[in-house]
Amino acid sequence: MLRLMRDYATSWMIKFILGAIVIVFVFWGVGSFRSQKAGRVASVNGETITIEEYNETFRNLVEQMRQQFGNNLNDDMIKTLNLEQQALDRLINRRLLLQKAQELKLQVTDEELADAITAIGAFQAAGVFNNRQYQRVLSNYRMTPEMFEQMQKQSMLIEKLSALVFSEVKVADAEALDWYNWQNATVDLDFVLIEPGRYKDIVPEAAAVEAYFEENRETYKTEPQRKARYLFFDPKTYTSQVAISEEDIEDYYTANRDEFKKPQTVEARHILIKVGQDASPEQIESARQKAADIQAKAVAGQDFAELAKTYSEGPTKDKGGYLGVFERDRMVKPFADKAFSMAAGEISEPVKTRFGWHVIKVEQVNPASIATQQDAEPEIRKKLTERQAKTLAYDAAEKLLDRYYEADDLLALAQEQDLKVVTTSFFTQTQGPKEVISPAPFAQAAFGLKEMDVSDILDLDDGYYIIQVIESLPARVPALDTVRDKVQKDLIEVQQDQKAQQAADALFAAVKGGATLEEEAAKLEIEVKTTGPFKRNGAIPQIGYEREIAAQAFRLSTAGTMGPEVYKGNKGYYLIRLREKKAPEAAGFDKEQANIKQTLLQQKRNETFSAWLEQLKAQSEILITKDFSE
Repeated sequence: MLRLMRDYATSWMIKFILGAIVIVFVFWGVGSFRSQKAGRVASVNGETITIEEYNETFRNLVEQMRQQFGNNLNDDMIKTLNLEQQALDRLINRRLLLQKAQELKLQVTDEELADAITAIGAFQAAGVFNNRQYQRVLSNYRMTPEMFEQMQKQSMLIEKLSALVFSEVKVADAEALDWYNWQNATVDLDFVLIEPGRYKDIVPEAAAVEAYFEENRETYKTEPQRKARYLFFDPKTYTSQVAISEEDIEDYYTANRDEFKKPQTVEARHILIKVGQDASPEQIESARQKAADIQAKAVAGQDFAELAKTYSEGPTKDKGGYLGVFERDRMVKPFADKAFSMAAGEISEPVKTRFGWHVIKVEQVNPASIATQQDAEPEIRKKLTERQAKTLAYDAAEKLLDRYYEADDLLALAQEQDLKVVTTSFFTQTQGPKEVISPAPFAQAAFGLKEMDVSDILDLDDGYYIIQVIESLPARVPALDTVRDKVQKDLIEVQQDQKAQQAADALFAAVKGGATLEEEAAKLEIEVKTTGPFKRNGAIPQIGYEREIAAQAFRLSTAGTMGPEVYKGNKGYYLIRLREKKAPEAAGFDKEQANIKQTLLQQKRNETFSAWLEQLKAQSEILITKDFSE
């Protein structure tokens, strides 16, 4: 059936393969469909995982990380991320899952497979499966249809197996309510902050500065430095060698039609009457009536922009409520739904959003459209020219690098080809050379080389680089006189912090001894402040994100209770006292229940699947070959 299906169709380009299609295989590891005659990496219940499969999965994983971290990904980071173990784990997990699916006699029919493949957008043109596009996409990824269909079939088997594991996972209403109450409870605190910066009269003695320097010598050690020379291959210098044909433009336009679609837009004004999140039904209705009165004036012929300047409570008031031209997803849903259902010149009745009541006037509706190939040609030609110029620049860099491996003299090769060699000043790993546009990845690459080593081709923002490190300076501890000002500043900050902690400890002891927080704070000329209500996982008003303080605040239960200790935060030392603790409004749970249950369901599914997989591993015979490598 699949061969027959491939005989009928129409074209595109892959963007989806690494997304929806291979999503399971990105998670579990993409296997090889080649011979298993290669060396064994591991066996799972007697089934071999070959070195070829492992190498392919490892390379795919490295490429995923490279897309995430760019040129910052190096050997040290690969080790830190433990990618070798991740690759092996993915292959083992995948093999276990497929074995279990076979044991349970799960099947994917040809019809199911055909439906899944023909529904993939990467293989479609104008919404219809296209055989030529299907073959081209797979060819780009060095895959045959048979290989891809086997891989897709296995991913669908794993999905069916996952559905079985998830089938008994449920979230009770009581669980959702507990979660809602935990997430949405609020506390209000009184607090005192003693900031180290209030102690401004500290002047350390010279002997103290010297002693502090000796105790913390490593803190002032300079970073290692490098000096490098490099060759730069600028794609712009190769644009004159590029020739783009009409066929190239047609192919790009056909394969990327979505790129030239323009969504429907609306140009509009609005008048906003704000409604607070905690507004009563009476306040909500009062605001709605006010908006309705304004709407009646606008419908009667009064200038909408002037009405907005007079009555609107939104940020666009001074511009007559003008919002400009916007797409549907730029606005909150109730507003967008109304605005995109209106005709030009129409004025809406009041529309409720989380911000309040809006009166909308649509000034123009711009229907969705798609640029013709002729209109899109300049943009396509520019894009293809840049792409091909970049390819030519890379080819030139690669050709020179190949010759370097034979001749071992970078300078001579550069002179021979009339290429400019640039020598940098000394730079550190954290502060790259000022001579290049992208100093951070340049420095990262340079510090991965030994002296006189030559790098691989480095792809930076503006083109390709080949780097050679020509001099290295090791890290060293400088003489005190060269860093005395910094050492003294650091010591002052330490002593300020010590004074602040001592004052906070003394204040805390006095309050514990029976004094009031207000009395003791007044002696220090410090104000007792109030945070206002805040939730467990949010920032604390006037304090900021202080996880320890927030966690302790929610452990306090009785108003007036002091926190059990002094807390060190980013700004200084805090003493806290519970002012009020409130459970959330029950009515809010009804609105959020469905979303909460969905969130908890996904969490429980992940936990259940992980536990089930670990149990499956424990029941299996998994043998790993020592010291295998690519």
